[in-house]
Amino acid sequence: MANGKDDVEILKPRTDKREYRRIVLKNSLQVLLISDPETDKCAAAMNVGVGSFSDPDGLEGVALLLGHILYFASEKYPVEGTYAKDIIEHGGNGGVIISSDNTNFYFDVNTDGFEEALDSFAQCFIKSLMSADATTRGIKAVDSEFKKNLLSDYRRMSKLQRHISMEGHPYHKFGEGNWDTLEVRPKEKGVDTRQELLKFYEENYSANLMHLVVYSKESLDKIQSLVEDKFQEIRNSGRSFPSFPGQPCSSEHLQILVRAVPIKEGTKLKIVWPITPEIRYYKEGPCRYLGHLIDHGGEGSLSYILRKLGWATRLYAGLYAGEGDWGLEFSFFQVDIDLTNAGHDHMQDIVGLLFKYILLLQQSGFCKWIFDELSAICETRFHYKDKVHPSSYVASIASKMRMYPPKDWLVRSSMPSNFNQGIIGMVCNELSPDKVRIFWESKKFEGLTDMVEPWYGTAYSIEKVTTSMIQEWMSLAPKENLHLPAPNIFIPTDLSLKNPEERIKYPVLLRKSSYSRAWYKPDTMFSTPKACVKIGFNCPYARNSPEAQVLTSIFAKLVMDYLNEYAYYARVAGLRLCLYKSDTYSGFEMTLDGYNHKLRMLLETVVDKIAKFEVKPDRFSIIKEQVTQNYQNRKFQQPYEQAIYYCSLLLEDRSWPWMEELEVLSNIKAQDLVRFAPMMLSRAFLECYIAGNIERAEAESMIDHVEDIFFKGSNPICQPLFPSQHLTNRVVKLVRGMNYFYSKEGLNPSDENSALLHYIQVHRDDFMLNVKLDLFDLIARQPAFHQLGSVEQLGYFIILVQRNDFGIRGLQFIIQSTVKGPGHIGLRVQAFLKMFETELYKRTHDEFTSSVNALIDMKLEKHKNLQEESRFYWREITHGTLKLDRIEAEVAALRQLTQAELIDFFNEYIKVGAPQKRTLSIHVVGKGH
Repeated sequence: MANGKDDVEILKPRTDKREYRRIVLKNSLQVLLISDPETDKCAAAMNVGVGSFSDPDGLEGVALLLGHILYFASEKYPVEGTYAKDIIEHGGNGGVIISSDNTNFYFDVNTDGFEEALDSFAQCFIKSLMSADATTRGIKAVDSEFKKNLLSDYRRMSKLQRHISMEGHPYHKFGEGNWDTLEVRPKEKGVDTRQELLKFYEENYSANLMHLVVYSKESLDKIQSLVEDKFQEIRNSGRSFPSFPGQPCSSEHLQILVRAVPIKEGTKLKIVWPITPEIRYYKEGPCRYLGHLIDHGGEGSLSYILRKLGWATRLYAGLYAGEGDWGLEFSFFQVDIDLTNAGHDHMQDIVGLLFKYILLLQQSGFCKWIFDELSAICETRFHYKDKVHPSSYVASIASKMRMYPPKDWLVRSSMPSNFNQGIIGMVCNELSPDKVRIFWESKKFEGLTDMVEPWYGTAYSIEKVTTSMIQEWMSLAPKENLHLPAPNIFIPTDLSLKNPEERIKYPVLLRKSSYSRAWYKPDTMFSTPKACVKIGFNCPYARNSPEAQVLTSIFAKLVMDYLNEYAYYARVAGLRLCLYKSDTYSGFEMTLDGYNHKLRMLLETVVDKIAKFEVKPDRFSIIKEQVTQNYQNRKFQQPYEQAIYYCSLLLEDRSWPWMEELEVLSNIKAQDLVRFAPMMLSRAFLECYIAGNIERAEAESMIDHVEDIFFKGSNPICQPLFPSQHLTNRVVKLVRGMNYFYSKEGLNPSDENSALLHYIQVHRDDFMLNVKLDLFDLIARQPAFHQLGSVEQLGYFIILVQRNDFGIRGLQFIIQSTVKGPGHIGLRVQAFLKMFETELYKRTHDEFTSSVNALIDMKLEKHKNLQEESRFYWREITHGTLKLDRIEAEVAALRQLTQAELIDFFNEYIKVGAPQKRTLSIHVVGKGH
């Protein structure tokens, strides 16, 4: 096939200024080119239409193994790590996502390093080397990843659903792979895993099975020329896409109730049906319509009734998007419900109510006004979609190009437009008792099961559920008033853009009083009809004891709980509310972001609910139960997460151990919150940030309203803080020349993983010291992962990352491993620093300049959307650093930095034995170490 442009017009958002072009190379590789002259990052993604479903029998995990080592080295770039080095040293990142029928490789990089990185990327698909040693190390990495996820309930339950299916269908396969499937069993059968890997690569990595997306600031013609030059040589074997026809569940796998024992506390109910593949009717969107209604949180909905009865805390419904659970050949529709302890005792009633609601949908007919409302919401969401990072954008597009015609590569199934009662009715009829699969997870089933899933060891049992049984559950279920939702009052109708009175580069201080401090930043970058409002309630009483911390958390969750039905409509319409206990200071925070048209209405309702807070004993009990489970489940965190927690606990002032908070939680009663809430609010200071498509006068009016509610009137809810109550966050300063150690056994005695967190505390916020630390981090990150991960195989989770505690900056090595204990890993980190010392001294001036320029480009990378910009400035405000011009100031410091100064910085603060070095090593010791 000759190279050529495609005349098809690709539907894009009306606010999207980027240009798109589809081309097909001579080797039949389909490519989407994206030109964005404003971008400061370039990106590419290659989706290969083969995944774990294609693993050879007896070699489970080959597709995943190939994804791990494909980019290690190629014939053109035989030095291992060249591709990763090119990306990281030019300010980029990369990754791979392996699913049932796709393997998606992606990366982004600063614009000046794109052509070099793209060539290295292309060579992985032309001739990857995959040496015997790399294959062995790759198998170990796959095994480490498997062991890291062994105690993940999401993985365990997903695998259980797949295990209970037809053995001859690839859905049943163990796609993750481990040492046993890729090393032990093949050797026993005389199979050479590397030869099978190369065979898999040669047979399946064919250009006609690939889809490429390339994102650059160059013109479409230049991008096309670049792509033609780099990717023409990928071979085309003429192989067809793998096909997996038929549903994976036979009659014996339907009408079942599966009781399963999870790792974590809590009860979940998953009701699943195999359905006609949604992709066949993506313009009609039957699953989106049905999911919208079954998932609805408004009054009269299933979720509303279950919450009112005290049986559930969360409900999700829709096309199940788990790995390998939907595609061209089959799909599943799933209703996922988090149950309370009381809900556990009413499983049959809950399933009965669900089927009663489905029956209501069938009997009510499928309403055009509901479809039109949903379609309008989806259309607005598509046309005013925020920009995201290029790597995420190209990966998401590439992964679905095969499933849609080119004109719909961007919109895909996100904008249903054809109302068809017959198609919706067909899918709704498939949500029937004779096709249902019910998965019920609870630790209360321990000792009551008789089967074990072979890969993750999940205990379970199965019993048949007949249609007549479900009909009986329906007849015995509570006679509640289930009904369809009301029209959504939050749908924006004014999407016009305000003209800011002044072009403000940084947030400005709108006002400061004894009540509040308000910052304002009109949108001068994104040109979207959206806004963001953040308000932090600094309440000193909220953090003065473990009891106060717990009560503040319950308070925030209760406010959200009371607003659930009202805020649900706002969320569906694109206006999000979050209210939560603050991790930054005493008190709680709330964030409202989305379309600005109805934001003020939501804000006033939230503020009123806080001001008139009352404790409803039934809801208090449910939230307390939920909070208790959250605390209890912290012992099942990954060991590296535990290490991060211990580091924060040791360093940050006024932090209470979660075990103390759990201990006091058991004795807390509703009456305690009745007494606490008004006391917490009695002294407060509000930190406010308002940004986006909002005029200054509107922002001031919002602050006036909030202050009037809380601070004004004859009997105000809040009084201003005393000067002594305006406390700054404090961080423990480690002693120079001291090495601190903190060792704890892992909280889960069944977890084989151990973790090391090696923290080097460096300095207090200072522009020049910041950029020295940033530059060292950039230069050392890829060598650290390569040496400790790829070469020494210490574990799957290995990162070098900075730590920033309210402006106190430092560096962290975080490594999780089943192979070695934290003591050994700590020695290897020290050995790496000694080895890297030599590498740092040997770097040429040109290499130093290249790294500096890459870091400058990274810092000058523009925020992609209003939320991202708001998070950046909110962090400066709440952490008390207030360096609103940080980016420009640090870039100026970088331009002055010399190579000698960077080496002096390393010698003084980071190298082994450095005179200013302050370290803290956290050891979380797992089973067997």
